[in-house]
Amino acid sequence: MSQTTIELRTSELKPRFGAEISGVDLASADAGTVNAVVDTFHRTGAIVLRGQQLTPAQLVAFVGAFGEPEGHTLQQYTLPGYPNVYVLSNRIVAGRAIGAHNDGIGWHTDYSYKERPVMCTMLYAVEVPPEGSDTLLADLCAAYDALPEGRKRELDGLVLHHSYQYFMETREYGRMTLSPELRAANPDVFHPLVRTHPADGRKALWVSTGTVKDIVGMPHDRAMGLIEELVAFCTQEEFIYRHKWQVGDVLVWDNRCTLHTGTLYDDTKYIREMHRLWAKGDKPY
Repeated sequence: MSQTTIELRTSELKPRFGAEISGVDLASADAGTVNAVVDTFHRTGAIVLRGQQLTPAQLVAFVGAFGEPEGHTLQQYTLPGYPNVYVLSNRIVAGRAIGAHNDGIGWHTDYSYKERPVMCTMLYAVEVPPEGSDTLLADLCAAYDALPEGRKRELDGLVLHHSYQYFMETREYGRMTLSPELRAANPDVFHPLVRTHPADGRKALWVSTGTVKDIVGMPHDRAMGLIEELVAFCTQEEFIYRHKWQVGDVLVWDNRCTLHTGTLYDDTKYIREMHRLWAKGDKPY
């Protein structure tokens, strides 16, 4: 993580979580300013910059300031010429969906089924409905800190079994049976339930729905009950930031210390189009 003395104008998204950064035009920002933006992200868990006008190439350049851009497991909805820019949309063009619709509904963290899950997720708002389609972030560090000390000791050391195959074959939206090639490219992985943030050592209660199919060494019913209980705890209102979208918003969240979910909207009345990018992460510990 870079060190910088540049002062940014920021305000918390909620107490002790996240930052809205004002007065920065990402299309023309110099390297020092971009580094300061990235440093703010590492410290706070999520950043918002409003009123941006960014081309796909500029989006790729900006996510590259966080780390190497991550590719997408499913390629059919990436932007032509930009394989790292994934389109989320209900828009139909010439009879074909241009993006994934209702992707990301349900509390989760991106690429948790990978050995090295993505560090950050970036969303850029191209077109948004006037109501609905909010994105919710849960602060997993605040959730961990709120646990009694005895509960922390019980959870430290537990290991989650993540499975892309399980996720895709049981999800509510976009359910599919994986091809042998996708199964081979996405084997099951194991990650700690309590994760350490590499920036400053803070702990996160790193549980999620979707990809988690078990807890190592625990009977299945008890494991799934514990996962459900912990997700419910982490997603209480006191830990949630709700982002209400405006065109030109850039929202970047830290998958190492948050859960997120999309919300539904009236897709018979409104069009939504977002561009999603990822930066590669490290193996959780």
